[in-house]
Amino acid sequence: MTSAEDEKELTLVDHLVELRDRIMKCLVVLVVLFLALFYFANDIYTYVAEPLISALPENTSMIAIDPTAPFFAPFKLTFYVAFMLSAPYILFQLWSFIAPGLYKNEKEIAIPLFISSVVLFYSGIAFARYILFDIIFGFFISVAPEGIQVAPDISSTLSFALTLFFAFGFAFEIPIAVFLCIWVGLAEPDSLTQKRPYVVVGCFVVAMMLTPPDPFTQSMLAFPMWALFELGIIAGRLVGKRKQKDDEPTR
Repeated sequence: MTSAEDEKELTLVDHLVELRDRIMKCLVVLVVLFLALFYFANDIYTYVAEPLISALPENTSMIAIDPTAPFFAPFKLTFYVAFMLSAPYILFQLWSFIAPGLYKNEKEIAIPLFISSVVLFYSGIAFARYILFDIIFGFFISVAPEGIQVAPDISSTLSFALTLFFAFGFAFEIPIAVFLCIWVGLAEPDSLTQKRPYVVVGCFVVAMMLTPPDPFTQSMLAFPMWALFELGIIAGRLVGKRKQKDDEPTR
């Protein structure tokens, strides 16, 4: 007959085995997506760099300073694209692992948060690719000094693009972070509203660190971050009212 300690240890081992299996599933999905996309690596890179290519002067093209860059730049980008596409499945595996330990009311909140976080992350990436890239690349090429031929390196362009993708992807998660702070009781909507001036300054500071050093581009990140912060407060107020209603004794 096993003791309580042995049962507890067995449960821990079972959890670790389950975690290992879920991690392996995530890695398999990531590898399969990467292999499926690798054939189109150059096309994917061209698609991401198209706003910059379109903004370049006539008879000008991008260059590769490193001899290995024509291979490794598309290779690296394809890996990140595969990771971004597999993110919903990875989050689903994470959710499946922790869901059994959640209460019913926590599950009711967690599922919409899971879906919203995925949608917001992809929205941030789409915002960067379809709106910001055209503006940023057009601006920097237009302000090049006379006599300077603009010929961006493909590796530097990739690093710049990935930085903006992840910066905007995570910045668009602000409503989720604000909502969670309100939901778990770390902050109240009214107190967050009173801190709005500091939040606005913080948004511009973060934008200043994550985007090129021009006020327009920084504003393109700061203002959406501020708007998403306000959206998080609104969602927190709505859920707060619902919790109060549920806690009221029924007559």
